[in-house]
Amino acid sequence: MITDVTAVAHRGDPYRARENTLPSIRSAVARGADAVEIDVRVTRDKVPVLLHDRTLERLWGHDVPVDRLGHREVVERTGGGVPALREALSAAGDRRIMIDLPGATEAGVREVVAVVRECGAADRVYYCANTEAMLRVRAADPSAEIALTWTTLAPPRAVLLDAVRPRWLNYRFGLLSRELTARIHSDGLLVSAWTADTRRTMRRLLAYGVDSITTNRIEALRTELAKSPSSGAS
Repeated sequence: MITDVTAVAHRGDPYRARENTLPSIRSAVARGADAVEIDVRVTRDKVPVLLHDRTLERLWGHDVPVDRLGHREVVERTGGGVPALREALSAAGDRRIMIDLPGATEAGVREVVAVVRECGAADRVYYCANTEAMLRVRAADPSAEIALTWTTLAPPRAVLLDAVRPRWLNYRFGLLSRELTARIHSDGLLVSAWTADTRRTMRRLLAYGVDSITTNRIEALRTELAKSPSSGAS
């Protein structure tokens, strides 16, 4: 059994409960997630809430940007379905939380980092997103754990790595290979893959030796981890 690969539930357990909600987070935890990935945006009155899209339309039927609404308005329009970040941190229990920051602004990042600190969750939270967002996280929290999302086969430049200081490189699964994984490891970084939903892809990534897999099917990933020999991640 592979025990050193982090099983990350993408937006919770979205096949069983609506993504980025408390029921989705709790379902992912119940099915064995080591970490839960959530998307965080900030309301007009500076409350970090869970939402991937810029607007509420896809999930909640309201074509209005969340950053133009106060937190109370978000709660009213979604029937309480969009949780605040502090609620999500509590719902995850002792599990790790991977916070993705789509559309992050400098002020928004500061609010997110502040809530994480206030909740005493800094030791179990890590952040992922593009270079600009991760530079803002690093400025807001010099000790933050960062998974730099990387979308090209060209390696990040040394000057960028020095500025961001990531622990992880976070790749779309189709870009990864055994050779690329080995190269990243040789540079002293961990490899995170997203978003792998087929068992075949999960097995391939495990054979490459990745350190973390993000999936919408956390139960399937746990099954593959249980079946795989420990040598598969070497």
